[in-house]
Amino acid sequence: MAGAADLHSPPQGRLGGGLLAHWGGLRHPLLALAAAGTDMFLWLPVWLGTGIGLWFGLDREPGRADYTLVAVAAVLGAVAWLRGPDAGRIFAAALTVAAAGFLLAGARAHDLAAPVLGYRYYGPVEGRIISIDRSSGDYIRLTLDQMVLANTAPARIPATARVALHGDQSQLLPEPGQRVMMTANLMPPAGPASPQSYDFRRNSWFSRLGAVGYVRAPVLLVEPPAPGDWLLAGHRARMRISAAIQTRIPGQAGAVAAALMTGDRSGIAEATNASMRASNLYHIISISGLHMGMLVGFVFAALRYGLAAAGSLALHLPVKKIAAGVALVAASIYLWLAGPNVATERAYVMAATMLVAVLLDRRAISLRTVALAALLLLLMEPESLVEPGFQMSFGATVALILVYRPWAAVQHLVPGLLKPVAMLVISSLAAGLASAPIAAAHFNRMPEYGLLANLLAVPVMGTAVMPAGVIAALLAPFGLAGPPLWVMEQGTRWMIFVSDWVAGLDGALLAVPVPPGVVLPLLALAAALVVLARGAARLAGLGAALAATLFWAQVERPALLIAPEGELVGLLTANGRALSKSGAGFAAETWLAEDGDIASPQDAQARAGWSGPAGSREAVLAGRRVVHLSGKGAAGRVADACKSGAVVVLAAEAERPAPPDCLLFDLKSLRQSGAVSITPEGATLRVETVAGAIGPRLWATRGR
Repeated sequence: MAGAADLHSPPQGRLGGGLLAHWGGLRHPLLALAAAGTDMFLWLPVWLGTGIGLWFGLDREPGRADYTLVAVAAVLGAVAWLRGPDAGRIFAAALTVAAAGFLLAGARAHDLAAPVLGYRYYGPVEGRIISIDRSSGDYIRLTLDQMVLANTAPARIPATARVALHGDQSQLLPEPGQRVMMTANLMPPAGPASPQSYDFRRNSWFSRLGAVGYVRAPVLLVEPPAPGDWLLAGHRARMRISAAIQTRIPGQAGAVAAALMTGDRSGIAEATNASMRASNLYHIISISGLHMGMLVGFVFAALRYGLAAAGSLALHLPVKKIAAGVALVAASIYLWLAGPNVATERAYVMAATMLVAVLLDRRAISLRTVALAALLLLLMEPESLVEPGFQMSFGATVALILVYRPWAAVQHLVPGLLKPVAMLVISSLAAGLASAPIAAAHFNRMPEYGLLANLLAVPVMGTAVMPAGVIAALLAPFGLAGPPLWVMEQGTRWMIFVSDWVAGLDGALLAVPVPPGVVLPLLALAAALVVLARGAARLAGLGAALAATLFWAQVERPALLIAPEGELVGLLTANGRALSKSGAGFAAETWLAEDGDIASPQDAQARAGWSGPAGSREAVLAGRRVVHLSGKGAAGRVADACKSGAVVVLAAEAERPAPPDCLLFDLKSLRQSGAVSITPEGATLRVETVAGAIGPRLWATRGR
């Protein structure tokens, strides 16, 4: 396979910007080892990803001079690639493709530029609903475009905004395409909770999401969906099919079935989501390679063997190609129905690439097919490189391909009835081992019993739920969908039972700290060398994996963390991070997760480390007083707190500059710097800020 928490999506690549900052130092040995000899085509996505990663890893926005220099390097590399000596062509090819990746990422970021709300807004909002989902706080969320904001020039209105529906909204049944009006609280997408944290603003930038917020008053319908609005036709069909499934299959089983078949997860409660994450089954409710593979595999196999059973007819028809063509159509319909989210698009590209390979008499499953799919995805959406879904999908797919050859050599030794079970265990283990460190790096959680849950749930999904869903879709026009939907219901109820049971086992989730930024690039380098290189270069890949493990094992978390608006301060103690107050759930949950701490924010707030009344909390950091001032009259208490080298955090604007012997962080300075981390180094304190870690990137400066 997260301001208030209900306003934000789960992290989609928290480490993406910082983790690839180290690619530059790794690219030269990568190219040298690539030259050891292998299929150059397989290296193209690696080189392209290197250039994209370099762009995302910069701590400043590239300027015209940077792009010109990279473009010149690309041209010179291309010339050397085409006309240079054979010994240097591999290096020239790598330089050209990496430079192209850098330019591609920059062009994509500028092409998607859209206004970002630069302030907090409260007032009337009118817009068209383009998508509906559910937040982590279990609120229905609407994404709007074509908006109108009071007293706001059209050029400053965000392209899209997402609002969570609080309060009683029973009088409106949201539907994509509706034009609605509301009184909403809007704000810019929130920055990271710490300098080491995931930057929601970057994901928002590439989604053209310029504001998030919530509405408490009833949402009013202005206009129904336009009949000819083909842009939203797929979304409307998805929601109607989802509603029909949930009507026939009640409860969370119906919500999960609807998510599997249509991609609509708005009916899934947060408790079910949490259970699925803890059991490592969350991937089954997000349409991805597993779903697309099962759907395509069922359609392909049913047609191929069905036509083959037709006797002499099969002798005169290209049965395999017909099955592949129909499966490609089915995959295309599934993509249209599920919507153009990144995971579904990635799954479709991979499935389509393999089916086209069958149509062209090529091997459907091979490293070249995976390389082509990765190349296409990076060309279409270079930002997907830094998202966990991309990394986990391709890691798992490559692992499955690698274990297939050894399995093929020994499968004749396994009794026939046990072969499917053995293959399932091997494939689940390979995919799990490949994706587990990536998931742990992004989400700081590692399900301990994920293999068990997948062994119990995935076969039911593949053999019963997905085939029944396809059959139900075919029989629905004739009013005969009842029996297959009953099969789907039993299958989804079983998967939910397995998820809840596994999630309830002792130690179901292992918490791990967020790794240093160099870890994932090292793991990527290790994977590339082990899979693509030969001879001693593979040993270098194992060395890179070992180095990544050592870096991760030695990670040190900041001693003090300050939330973006001074609303919370967290002090690392021997018993875990102690929080200065309750509330500020998003920052608190993020800090604890990144510490590898499974405690709740309430438990962390109760830890020893802070003293004093609610508005004047005090702690000690390396012999210095730390004071967190909040609430009414907090600014007036700064003078008494700012003494003898104290660190003072003020959740308001200071009335006067801080004395020389005081380190003051007030609301005004924090809005410039973003969240802050402080680490003692001898007699001094190392202060890091979000602004310093990310730099003036497009998503960090626009609208402010």
